[in-house]
Amino acid sequence: MDDSLTALASIIQIAVAPVFLLAGIAGFLNVMSGRLGRIVDRARVVERRVTTLNDAARIERASRELRTLWRRVHIINWSIGMCTASALMVCIVVVGLFVGDFWSLHIETFVVVTFVLAMLLLIAALLLLIKEVQLATRVLVAGQEYSD
Repeated sequence: MDDSLTALASIIQIAVAPVFLLAGIAGFLNVMSGRLGRIVDRARVVERRVTTLNDAARIERASRELRTLWRRVHIINWSIGMCTASALMVCIVVVGLFVGDFWSLHIETFVVVTFVLAMLLLIAALLLLIKEVQLATRVLVAGQEYSD
């Protein structure tokens, strides 16, 4: 019985690192969902404003801003999806560690591939986040904001 408890404690120690990774991914998801909410709120404001504009130049600027906002929504949605998929892969790694040890399965390759896939998905999610932030900054610098 002591050997099995020692083995279980060892597996729990190994599984703790991916659980910390899950906490980090949750933080990223929180940031991304906050950005998504702000983008959607801004898009709603601009859409309402377009209906009240009469000047063709202002309507064009608002339309460009709307296109940019919806592009940002698309990018951040992909980022959220990849981040979520990464978290799911990390969960599969944790389950794989426990199942593999419990049933004495040799699934080291599966665990390694799943973990690498999780990291690749996280990298892709963060690259998309960077792209969305750069797009938001570029629009701000370009001065597409207009006054009432």
